[in-house]
Amino acid sequence: MERGAASRLEVVRVRGQLTNTKRKLAEGGLTVGFIGGSITDGRPGHNWPEPVARWFVANYPDTRIAVENAGIGATGSDLACFRAKRDLIDRGCDLVFVEFAVNDNDVATERRQKTREGLLRQLLASGTTDVVLVYTYCRDMYEPMTEGRVPPSIEEFEALAAHYGLSSVWMGLHALNEVKAGLLRWEEWLPDNLHPTERGSYSYGESVIGFLRSALSNASDETVSEVANSSAGLPEPLDPGHWQQVSILPFEDLRTEGPWMIKRWVTLEWIDRALSTSAIGAKLAFSFEGRGFVLAFDFGKLSAECRYRIDGGEWQATSRVRHDWCGPTGWLKMETLADDLPGGRHEVELEVIHGNKPDCGGTRFDLAFVGVIA
Repeated sequence: MERGAASRLEVVRVRGQLTNTKRKLAEGGLTVGFIGGSITDGRPGHNWPEPVARWFVANYPDTRIAVENAGIGATGSDLACFRAKRDLIDRGCDLVFVEFAVNDNDVATERRQKTREGLLRQLLASGTTDVVLVYTYCRDMYEPMTEGRVPPSIEEFEALAAHYGLSSVWMGLHALNEVKAGLLRWEEWLPDNLHPTERGSYSYGESVIGFLRSALSNASDETVSEVANSSAGLPEPLDPGHWQQVSILPFEDLRTEGPWMIKRWVTLEWIDRALSTSAIGAKLAFSFEGRGFVLAFDFGKLSAECRYRIDGGEWQATSRVRHDWCGPTGWLKMETLADDLPGGRHEVELEVIHGNKPDCGGTRFDLAFVGVIA
């Protein structure tokens, strides 16, 4: 490791004043939201949002603090675009932390910038939500970070942060600097080079708390008054193909052939209902207005595949990877099947197939939603 290289990079970039957060703290009630992958997911009970939430409670005892952790392991900013309204916006989040630098790392730049910008524009559209970007660490980031460079996934997020005036906290850099200083052993931080231990998560949380302590210390009545009278507005997008305008088709609008059922989904909390079948050859069709569509599933090693065609074109078959860590079910997985169609109305036909792959051990087809990209 080059001595001192990582420390030349900046852990915190301050843009904006968290003015909505200050106003809500002054009013006595703040809802904090988190969205990201497994490093943010609240289910382990010790990830970095935990110390951040506890800091708010300890430092603002007269304020009712509510927390909405919408992080889900093995998901990226594409799925987040379809979840933002339900899991953050409709729940009244005043401050949202976005963590997708790692889970978007293997996604092509053009795609991830579309989805990231769409997510940010959704969160910022009302003008009443502060957004902070946070960056964690994966192995691909080691070489650029130790050479004093910003990894591409983070650099591209920073371009969006600058455009929309959003502060950012590079949690992974903070932890790496602790390792360099001898304050944290690597195995205490990232025993698998990706997922932090409780100690590593605390380090991540410390960097965010340091930012919050500084950003919120200058709150004043004047600032709060200015916020109350401020007007919302978004700058022109960097990418006109951003995913701000997305929607979900009601199951009732989908046409089925064969043994399908709509049922309340009790095994994965992020899914309200699923359209489900286990019959090979079961068919589904739907129409939509837009340039693309996605399918989201409760996915696992027992999941079937499907073949589909758009506007009567050639049939195409899905062939999804089932990683070793993938269970029988329980992964909310989204597939983008089109994103560059001509504008207008389109017709999709779909048929369930087994897939005939060594890692495909079942015929379950549990559809969480059909999403439309306008």
